[in-house]
Amino acid sequence: MRIIEKNSYEEMSELCAGIIGAQVLMKPDCVLGLATGSSPIGTYACLAEQCAKGLLDFSQVQTVNLDEYCGLPGDNPQSYRYFMDTQLFNKINIEKENTHLPDGCAADMQAECLRYEKLVAGLGVDLQLLGIGHNGHIGFNEPAEDFPVIVHSVKLAESTIQANSRLFDRVEDVPTQAVTMGIGTIMKAKKILLIAGPDKAEIVERAMRGAVTPQVPASVLQLHPDVTVILSKA
Repeated sequence: MRIIEKNSYEEMSELCAGIIGAQVLMKPDCVLGLATGSSPIGTYACLAEQCAKGLLDFSQVQTVNLDEYCGLPGDNPQSYRYFMDTQLFNKINIEKENTHLPDGCAADMQAECLRYEKLVAGLGVDLQLLGIGHNGHIGFNEPAEDFPVIVHSVKLAESTIQANSRLFDRVEDVPTQAVTMGIGTIMKAKKILLIAGPDKAEIVERAMRGAVTPQVPASVLQLHPDVTVILSKA
């Protein structure tokens, strides 16, 4: 595991975008695993800027996102599909049919989980971008008794609902369930890149230096052969 400290969020974002950009340059038809939340916004802005300058070409790239809220259609401003479209996909030359997220509105959620697991496994993720929750979740894999293996639906922890409520008008509007890649799905990525701000210092310490336990889901990353963690010195 490589841990890199930068002086600011801007420097973190530039480095993260540089690593993702290098993956695209090395393998133009690569598969990128992407994340939502506040941490990668700066990274996506840097990637969009590089694409606009002609430095990166996403025309052959495919993407798979970690998760999606249940019950929110893709045109809902709070959905992760809408987030990805507005923060990245609409700003780069990627084919929209090559951008994949779970369907949080599927009539048969179990079938949707199996479909998405098969899709991700079939594509094979070259580089997976992750954030980390204050309780150690990656994707929406909350602290639990064991590590979920495949894509599954999950009831969100109260701490996650409260943390995400800043993006909604009322905490009551935050969905209580989501579809997420499992820990096993995430760990199959060839490379993993995690970015975390200074407010995550305590949980990053537990996840990267503590015991490997499903009570801190991100701790499983200690077992992956190729993980880069980008942190703020703060």
